[in-house]
Amino acid sequence: MDLNAIQDSFERVAKRQKLSSSGSQELVNQVCHEIEQALVRIKPKDDSAVSVDQKTILTELKAKLQAVGSYTHLEGPLRDLNMNLGKYQRVLERGLHPDISKACRTVDFDTGILNQIIISHLYSEGLFDIVDCLLKEASEPEAISLRLQYQEIHQILKALKSKNLDPALNWISENRERLKELGSDLELKVHGLRFVDILQNQSRGNALKYAKTHLAPLASVHMNEIQKLMCSLLWAGKLDKSPYSDLLDPIHWEKFGEELRRTICNLLGRSITDPLTVSVAAGMEGLPTLLKLVSVMAAKKNEWQAMKNLPMPIELGKEFQFHSIFVCPVSCDQSSEQNPPMLLPCGHVLCKQSIRKLSKGNTRGFKCPYCPREAWPAHCKHLYL
Repeated sequence: MDLNAIQDSFERVAKRQKLSSSGSQELVNQVCHEIEQALVRIKPKDDSAVSVDQKTILTELKAKLQAVGSYTHLEGPLRDLNMNLGKYQRVLERGLHPDISKACRTVDFDTGILNQIIISHLYSEGLFDIVDCLLKEASEPEAISLRLQYQEIHQILKALKSKNLDPALNWISENRERLKELGSDLELKVHGLRFVDILQNQSRGNALKYAKTHLAPLASVHMNEIQKLMCSLLWAGKLDKSPYSDLLDPIHWEKFGEELRRTICNLLGRSITDPLTVSVAAGMEGLPTLLKLVSVMAAKKNEWQAMKNLPMPIELGKEFQFHSIFVCPVSCDQSSEQNPPMLLPCGHVLCKQSIRKLSKGNTRGFKCPYCPREAWPAHCKHLYL
């Protein structure tokens, strides 16, 4: 959605509303002032013997109010405000409720692959009952190993929410060697959480005993972290009022859960974010540009359906950048193994096929499209992304 257009329209409405409001308030103040002045004139003075002509005063007040409070003074600002409100409503409808079906293209999907992507997403969300229904209705084979992997992840994370570290400890113990290869400190963190929990809810002796059994073997690598935990023993029973009160912050449990999930997915060879979630998020970010492109090509619907490459790039956030790519500035084609990026002597980069066309089949030199320097295909170097 084009939030800039929505913001600009809102600012125009707010400006008109402010002008209309200030004009109305000024009018009300003038009316009140005239009435107060008339009341002062009508009210007799104690030391005055002159009679007050109330009828004349009221007639004059009526004339002044008709001049000051004329509807024409408010009609213009209110008309402008109402017109801008109508425009703002239409901008909101276009921006927040676009017809996204216009950007759809007729594409032949592999139903089996699409079902597997959806199943993987449902597994990552822990919706195993829905997966069972989908497998039955779509007649898809069940991936037992995938299901077991995600069930273990969700069992560990569910236990962490209730401050139960046993499943996490078991998984870390089973994968200790692989975690060492990754340089992970999950073992220290899980034992640190258990130590703080014992220190806060049990006795100093139990916490010290646990530290000797589980933290001492890690001291050679994590001495500074363990020293901080040992100093907290002095504040047993009142850790929340000590210099080490940050050890009780629930954020440590949340961060541990996130890191544990990321590490498990890494060891299983799976992304922390499933492909369906990434695809939908990227599609939502690129949808406004696509809708603009569709509106421009409204008269070329067949060309839009047959288009293999978009005529303009769609900028996505860094969270959607998983590997380096190169798009040739001449042909607008994305590089591939058959059409790799090539570095020209001048420092500019083109795709191999573009160089071939510019050099008439690699038979002669050519000028760089971005500078006057001449180059030969043999002098261009293959770039590896």
